[in-house]
Amino acid sequence: MIVAGLVLTGIGALIHVYIFVLESLLWTTDRARATFGTDRAEAEQTRTLAFNQGFYNLFLAVAVLLGTVVFATGARGVGATLVFTGAGSMVAAGLVLLLSDPSKRRPASIQLGPPLLGVLALAVGLAA
Repeated sequence: MIVAGLVLTGIGALIHVYIFVLESLLWTTDRARATFGTDRAEAEQTRTLAFNQGFYNLFLAVAVLLGTVVFATGARGVGATLVFTGAGSMVAAGLVLLLSDPSKRRPASIQLGPPLLGVLALAVGLAA
């Protein structure tokens, strides 16, 4: 279960790296605008906000990925803490999205699904 938990939280981290790229690097492109449902003017007006928000997503991904590496090198407590913190924050952010705009069910599920399953699997694996 520990490996499954780390793989699932790692998938969550990769999703958040992708979100970082869209928000911080590609925000005004056709692809990012289609993904987030913005028009060109709105994307230009919110560019700075999206840039900042993208880095939040990157930092969560870094916490999970660093935690996985630290866990694998033998510092299980520190590694698990980093993974739980990063992935738990991903889950919380997905819940905020879902509760603030129920029409965003799909993106919220993508954002919170793998990290939630990973946190649960890791917790079960560590408890065994």
